[in-house]
Amino acid sequence: MKRAVFLDRDGTLNVDKHYLSDPEQLELIPGTGPALERLQDAGFLLIIVTNQSGIGRGYYTEEDMHAVNRRLINMLAPMGVRLTKIYYSPEAPEQPSVGRKPSPAFLFAARDDLAVDLARSFMVGDKVIDLECGWNAGVQQSMLVRTGYGAETESKLGDKAARAVVVDDVQAAAEWILKQPA
Repeated sequence: MKRAVFLDRDGTLNVDKHYLSDPEQLELIPGTGPALERLQDAGFLLIIVTNQSGIGRGYYTEEDMHAVNRRLINMLAPMGVRLTKIYYSPEAPEQPSVGRKPSPAFLFAARDDLAVDLARSFMVGDKVIDLECGWNAGVQQSMLVRTGYGAETESKLGDKAARAVVVDDVQAAAEWILKQPA
């Protein structure tokens, strides 16, 4: 069984541009590429799990989202980073959805499709729904980054704070993950 790091996209890997639909506006958060490279080199699968409600709300198309994802893949490629899979939920919050976080459906799909050991994997994101997605799937640890909405989320965690590891960014998340016993 393989270990994975499940990653939210907007606000975690790239600067949150509020319904990002233009690939030219994609901007990686500093340190993201090297952090992902370190995780990958340590044997982790890198899997994005993202809610893209802008599609369901009619703000942009599924093809727009795929174009942004292709740009992300192309920006990471020179660093040797290869994303294993991108799972996305196009529904708006009020629409029925199987995979929309905090649902663990995509993490279960990765477990089944890619032989991921969820109990030895991690979920990293900037919102409570990211943390809950990981908890709902039984990952080793859900982690909150302070990038994107993370700092605001941290201030509102309340009793959930005890269950989360909070770090500054994906680079700090990678450092924390790599210190854990295999």
